[in-house]
Amino acid sequence: VETTLYTNKGCQSSTCEVVETVKNLTVSVTQQSLMPIISAGSFAPSCDYKDNLTRILPPARKISTFFTMFWNFTDNIKPVWSTAILYKKPENTDNCFWLFFVNYFRHSCVTFECLDNYRKAGSKSVLFSWFQIVILKELKHTDGNFNESQRIELNLRLQIDYYNLTKFYGTVKYDHGVFGVFEYGERGSLRYVLNDRISYPEETFMDWEFKISVMYDIAKGMSYLHSSDIQVHGRLKSTNCVVDNRMVVKITDFGCNTILNPSRDLWTAPEHLRRQGISQKGDVYSFAITAQEIVLRKNTFYTEACSHRAEKLSRVQFPGITPHFRPDLNFETADEKELEVYMLIKNCWDEDPERRPDFKKIESSLGKIFSNLHKQANESYMDNLIRRLQMYSRNLEHLVEERTALYKAERDRADFLNFMLLPGPVVRSLKETGIVEPELFEEVTVYFSDIVGFTTLCQYSTPMEVVDMLNDIYKGFDRILDHHDVYKVETIGDAYMVASGLPWRNGNRHAVDISRMALDILEFMGTFQLRHLPGLPVWIRIGIHSGPCAAGVVGIKMPRYCLFGDTVNTASRMESTGHPLRIHVSQPTINILQRTDCKFEYEKRGETYLKGKGSELTYWLTGETGEDYNLPTPPTAENCQRLQQDLAQMIQEGEQGWEGDTNDDQPEYLHLATIDNFSTFL
Repeated sequence: VETTLYTNKGCQSSTCEVVETVKNLTVSVTQQSLMPIISAGSFAPSCDYKDNLTRILPPARKISTFFTMFWNFTDNIKPVWSTAILYKKPENTDNCFWLFFVNYFRHSCVTFECLDNYRKAGSKSVLFSWFQIVILKELKHTDGNFNESQRIELNLRLQIDYYNLTKFYGTVKYDHGVFGVFEYGERGSLRYVLNDRISYPEETFMDWEFKISVMYDIAKGMSYLHSSDIQVHGRLKSTNCVVDNRMVVKITDFGCNTILNPSRDLWTAPEHLRRQGISQKGDVYSFAITAQEIVLRKNTFYTEACSHRAEKLSRVQFPGITPHFRPDLNFETADEKELEVYMLIKNCWDEDPERRPDFKKIESSLGKIFSNLHKQANESYMDNLIRRLQMYSRNLEHLVEERTALYKAERDRADFLNFMLLPGPVVRSLKETGIVEPELFEEVTVYFSDIVGFTTLCQYSTPMEVVDMLNDIYKGFDRILDHHDVYKVETIGDAYMVASGLPWRNGNRHAVDISRMALDILEFMGTFQLRHLPGLPVWIRIGIHSGPCAAGVVGIKMPRYCLFGDTVNTASRMESTGHPLRIHVSQPTINILQRTDCKFEYEKRGETYLKGKGSELTYWLTGETGEDYNLPTPPTAENCQRLQQDLAQMIQEGEQGWEGDTNDDQPEYLHLATIDNFSTFL
């Protein structure tokens, strides 16, 4: 390794220090170092100890351009590089150097491999032994080619290192803009913390002492900033103050006045609203507005006089004859300790900039107020710390209990919705195992019903009227189901399917519950009225059959509990071959009813042809002994076909009758329907 350029032997700069590291490199990597070595620090005449040395950017940033260009350069002398060793001292914090190389190699398909304190650029894996989260903020009014004044300001910004000011690491340039790299505040902006009353409650966590400490942090940061070479912030606001994970407030977005334009917002001092510019006294005014946000924890520039941002800005800029317009402070209800802070805030937003205190005085005043709080409480610093930790612990416990209660309520709502869509055992099986095993039920009873003339009704109704009609009918059906041991399987258009005996087996009760439910539904339909066609009767057909059935959840998307087997098909055939306002029951269902103690009334219909089954003996269910069902009078079999044909004409005549004669409560054909001999009307 060439060492003649290192003029000062024993120098503690990274220039001279890297020589010994290079000499020992072959031992560290257990192989002969044949590839070129590049130091990430100063080198040659640019020694770190050179008098009056001015560096706009760190040495690592200087070498980055050379390194990337030389890496890609190839000729007869320099071969293609596939590997390089980059050394960085563990105690050195050239974060911008590593940020640059991470970004560069990400776009050039070169990755890093960790080798103790060395980073090996290869082509296989990525592994870092350290990292630091930073935040990127776009510098909108520059293309990255900074002029001399901007470079000087950025250099001053790089040198700022204070506890209540965010660290600036440099700038990076992407295809879509130039970004400043800043220290990251884990808890977000001060405005976000003030708005979050759940995580930071008013009394238990963000008490008066904590609010004073927040204002004190801002005052200390601004006092240091005003005494530095930067001298002025220009954009101080609650959104430009960030909070780290130790609840320390740090000021950001300063030192960019030659790049970012001055803002005009609710934090801007009145003199700068009238004439654009920035000043230290303007920062004091911005601090007062931020302090009012901290004290009240309300909107920026909160006042009951007005709520519109534009009106507030106008009244601040043009005060008029009335006293100068400022946010609200509760002087009337303030106690002694609060009154002292309120007076300080009032002095800070004085209309005359010269009468506003500087940040040295503000820092001193808040420091005394903070000290007096401890003296009045008669507690030491450790006592106060322990007390605050206890308060924070209690608040966390309360927060955990509150969030747990919210989680349980949300879980219960989700479970309730799931139980509305699927049977309970199915939901539990899906939650526990993710699958539902199909199950065979030896004997269940299945119910089908549909609306007579539904297609014709849809033809003379709007889509929304059809939705309202089905919703009204099915809500009535659903209320009836709540009183019986049945399970609603699904609705498809005007078809309504119910089963009993699954997923919970109930002996012979399935036929009894379905029969009673069918009688209740038929009674409900006898009094049902359409909203858009009042007076027009709505008739349904009902079919019931009992037998074996398989059930399970099929598919992954929108899982449904489905029934399979000949029993389902037969029940559907019983409905389709039935008559309006009739309950069509099969022989197996009648046999089950006869095995119970319930006395149902039924009439033999006779042999009925069922598609795919042939002729079967079927019955009409008409009631139950001892129960008074107000069932509608069904039409005769001879008139059913004519009913289907005349339904459209009935609707048209009804609409004309409603339009032409508003005094008559019902259409004429409905008056005929109320006579004793109902079949003569049909």
